[in-house]
Amino acid sequence: MSKHHSDGLDGVVVAETEISGIDGEQGRLWIRGHDVETLAREQSFEALLGLLLEGALPDEAGMARWRCALGAARLRAFDGLWRMGAALEAENGMDALRAAAACLEEDGPNGRTTDVRIVGALPVFAAAWHRRRQGLHPVPPDPERSHAEDFLRMTQDEAPHPAQVRAMNRYWVTVAEHGMNASTFVARVVASTHSDKVSIVTAALGALKGPLHGGAPGPVLDMFDAIEPNAEAAVSWLRDELAAGRRIMGLGHRVYRVRDPRAAVLEEATQELEQAGLGSAYLERARLVEKAATDVLAELHPERTLAANVEFYTAVLLDGLGLPRSLFTPTFACARVAGWLAHAAEQRSGGRILRPRQRYVGSRPGQRVSA
Repeated sequence: MSKHHSDGLDGVVVAETEISGIDGEQGRLWIRGHDVETLAREQSFEALLGLLLEGALPDEAGMARWRCALGAARLRAFDGLWRMGAALEAENGMDALRAAAACLEEDGPNGRTTDVRIVGALPVFAAAWHRRRQGLHPVPPDPERSHAEDFLRMTQDEAPHPAQVRAMNRYWVTVAEHGMNASTFVARVVASTHSDKVSIVTAALGALKGPLHGGAPGPVLDMFDAIEPNAEAAVSWLRDELAAGRRIMGLGHRVYRVRDPRAAVLEEATQELEQAGLGSAYLERARLVEKAATDVLAELHPERTLAANVEFYTAVLLDGLGLPRSLFTPTFACARVAGWLAHAAEQRSGGRILRPRQRYVGSRPGQRVSA
């Protein structure tokens, strides 16, 4: 047995994949050979779903099929909301999403229909939970609309502005897949046991809920609220937080050694919202804090670059779309589920059951333990 131990599995390769690749030194992310920046600017979430699940961007006819299938899946999920009353009463949106997803049924062994059913259902559940928290009735889906547009409409009960639809779509394309992150690893572990896809997704939702994974964007806005909107105050606040040993939310990444490429995509999307008169009041604050943080961290930790990650501008973009902080992580999940399902299929197609080793460091039978 190897004595090598890697805290957090750093540097350990657990799978070979054709789904996505990351170059942390250069700040690049590609999905099945396509740069994420290009996909986010040029493709819809429906197209990305086809790329993830079938290996290639769909043609026009394929796009129509994906859009129709997702529209039908949203309707089916809405028709089943009556069975999920208790789930959607949860205080936390991710608890509601996980409990509602667990009520979904599988459609046969080939899994493609089940994939679509799950991807179509999560935005319906997230929007319904948000509406119930406000004491309002859920809004029925409109299968003629795109997935991103219909989610905003179901959440806000009004037709969104085209700029909002573009921003929502760009966000979902940007965050749908990102290598072997914590929730994707969980999905692959469960898939390696040949468990069902509903179990795979509910397990991954539990991982995404964590504040060190999908729960980070809300605290980014809390940070902006705590900082006075000027460079001197930002530098002072950041120095105090670092001196106290606290983490600066939205900065730094386990993989990237430069600025997260997804941060640039989402900053650009947020700026386009602002140009349409729909932007977040936090955009300039975010840029000010990012600049101050970059300077302070370069001074205090010159050995490593800690730049903006995806959560930094996710928070600003979703705020600009009118979504409350309580809905940020469920909205993230509505996209990342596509990546989970792609990885689940890949893992089940040839991977062994995931069973890493551990190194026991406790006492042994008969060994005296000091008090």
